[in-house]
Amino acid sequence: MTKKNDPNKGLYYLRSKKYCKLKNTEFMKKYRCEVCDWIYDPEVGDPESGIAPGTAFEDIPNDWLCPVCGVGKEDFVEEPD
Repeated sequence: MTKKNDPNKGLYYLRSKKYCKLKNTEFMKKYRCEVCDWIYDPEVGDPESGIAPGTAFEDIPNDWLCPVCGVGKEDFVEEPD
């Protein structure tokens, strides 16, 4: 539940009255496969592989594979802003 007129847009107000950052794709980085140049975009995710939109690259399971060439997460590099 968010507070009305909250200056901290994109944050959840928790029962403990502390703010916790909402997974906000605006702050999530894109990653590029070094083998085939496919870009993992957290706004899109990889629905065909069960990765929902809004999933940060760091939160993807370690056994996930590039949907284009089949390499693992270790072959991805962070894209510059």
